[in-house]
Amino acid sequence: MSLRTRLLVTLGLTLALLWSLAAAWLMRDLEEQFVATLDQRLAQSARMVAGLMAQLPEEVWLEADRRALSIPPIEGLACQVHSPRGEIMARTHTDLETILAAGERGHAYRSEGGVTWRVFTYERGGLTITTADRMDERDQLLADVFKVAVVPFGVALLGSMLALWLGIIRGLAPLSRLRHSLARRHPDALAPVATYGVPVELRPLIETLNGLLARIQQTILREQRFTNDAAHELKTPLTAIKTHLQVAGRVEGEAAQRSLVHAEEGVGRLARILDQLLMLARVEGRVQFEDGEPSRVADVIELALRDTGAGSGRFDCPEAWPEGELALPRELAVTALRNLVDNALRHGGDAAPVTLTAERDEAAGELTLRVRDRGPGLDDEALAQMPRRFWRASKQRGSGLGLAIVAAIAERFAGRLEFVRPEGDGLEARLTFPVEPGR
Repeated sequence: MSLRTRLLVTLGLTLALLWSLAAAWLMRDLEEQFVATLDQRLAQSARMVAGLMAQLPEEVWLEADRRALSIPPIEGLACQVHSPRGEIMARTHTDLETILAAGERGHAYRSEGGVTWRVFTYERGGLTITTADRMDERDQLLADVFKVAVVPFGVALLGSMLALWLGIIRGLAPLSRLRHSLARRHPDALAPVATYGVPVELRPLIETLNGLLARIQQTILREQRFTNDAAHELKTPLTAIKTHLQVAGRVEGEAAQRSLVHAEEGVGRLARILDQLLMLARVEGRVQFEDGEPSRVADVIELALRDTGAGSGRFDCPEAWPEGELALPRELAVTALRNLVDNALRHGGDAAPVTLTAERDEAAGELTLRVRDRGPGLDDEALAQMPRRFWRASKQRGSGLGLAIVAAIAERFAGRLEFVRPEGDGLEARLTFPVEPGR
């Protein structure tokens, strides 16, 4: 069932039910008031007749002892007057003696010949006055009143239903326009949907949709960049491997061995580039890295230094590390620190030590790892270029992806990567990550 149909059915039934209940309440109250008014008219007629009888001259009373007086009938109303001795003194109808017979005081129902009457008996000055109404005439009058009262209700209900239908059609028109707009969009169009003229209730939906389109666009751009990077970076080592293998196939002896060694080195470089490209794609994407292992600072540093393959003599470290657990998976923390240390070992000189320190800021809830080499350093322009993928300083080896991976990890987990020139020589990398609260 569509939203429009659901709204029409729900609101229509609710409106019809409420109008019906209101009409039933009004009809019931109207019927009670109608019956009370007619009963009051019946009682008032009896009192009026009693007052008139009391004002008649004495000769009229003497005439009434010999024969009953004839009272002019009133339309829809019968009346009969009895003397203290029970004789009929006056009446409007001669054929209603049973209906108009004197009885208990007050209102009552009496039937004769299949016709029901509403009767009121009143006593005054020894006289008993009985008045009566035909119930069928009352019912017909009440039906006419109901008809007059119900017609406006029906017209109002139909008008309300029409207004409800038009209101829902117009109210849901922006949804139809949005649907047609999205249906007409090109499959490659990922531009945000315009929010101009959109109702306030639809703006969160469109903003959420625009956020989804932006994430899809970023995903496509990452895939395209990964494809371009892979095609660009893998072409050179593949060409070198092919060339060395061709040389090894044409020569013999020591030259062939050197070509095979170079080809093997090219394969190793190709494997490293592939690993780094895949890691960068995973970090920039939405792949989950959680392995359940706590990312303690001391464990991260120990694993990163061990993965570099360098001896402990190449590192200048403090005796103890700050306590704490980094707010990112241990695998990525180790990868980021290892890449910084590898970069420092590669560009800081063959024998120069690499200084590694850690500092925790309790107020900010974060921890900063500092890796400093003793190399020649870089100028400000080169420092700004370092986190870019495939950027390399002149005469430097490597794929140019290690620091880009570190920057991507820092960005994904609300960290920071900075490069500064410390006093003296060398280069210092500062990697900051949030620390898990209470740890």
